[in-house]
Amino acid sequence: MKARTGKTKMLLAAATLCCGLLFAGGQLQANTDAGSGITAEQALQKLMDGNKNSVEMNLGHLQEQSTSAARTALASSQKPYAIVLTCSDSRVPPEIIFNKGLGELFVIRVAGNVPDPVVLGSIEYAAEHLGSPLIMVLGHERCGAVTATVDAKDKSTGSPNIDAIVTTIKPNVEAAAHDCAVCKDDKDCAETKKKEFVECVIDANAKSIAANLTKSSALLKHLAEEKKITIVAAKYDLDDGKVTLY
Repeated sequence: MKARTGKTKMLLAAATLCCGLLFAGGQLQANTDAGSGITAEQALQKLMDGNKNSVEMNLGHLQEQSTSAARTALASSQKPYAIVLTCSDSRVPPEIIFNKGLGELFVIRVAGNVPDPVVLGSIEYAAEHLGSPLIMVLGHERCGAVTATVDAKDKSTGSPNIDAIVTTIKPNVEAAAHDCAVCKDDKDCAETKKKEFVECVIDANAKSIAANLTKSSALLKHLAEEKKITIVAAKYDLDDGKVTLY
């Protein structure tokens, strides 16, 4: 019994060192020194300035922040100043889009940038335990997950796992159909109209996800009420590389 107890204590100690958490009173708590040391407004400015540099192909900061020296300096801890929830699309890498290197962004990527409990938990971890003040939900032009949802309508895609993504995005298709008025019926859904409609759903999807994060997570709601986090929605243009805030 003593040996098992000692092993348990060792595992808890290892977890504390690995994850940067303290265990007290039966609950995980953040380290007192967690946080990037900048405000959400400053973090957002860093992202938008970085995007401008990325569009202009001035990627020097990304290179400087991705050296072996930078890696060594970050080996024992991290304090990312922004959480980016975005799509898994291979054309949408946040580090390049925002010209950021190691240790700056806490990135969660999933098709359609849709949150499930695992995604929400990841965001909560970065916001609460790493002290990241900014959360950005980043949609992107011509999103395949959104297009698949528009195409699926009320039919199954043939994969229960892809259907789970479609089911999450579907309410935003319905909202876009009401708000955008570009795709009333199949006859009106010519290819051009369909493209416009898909873009409208992409917008609605990112906005809805950002707006509902605090409704889906009591922890994020508490942090927002305490003004410890700011949540924004944005869209990445595949053609010119620019990020636009909603």
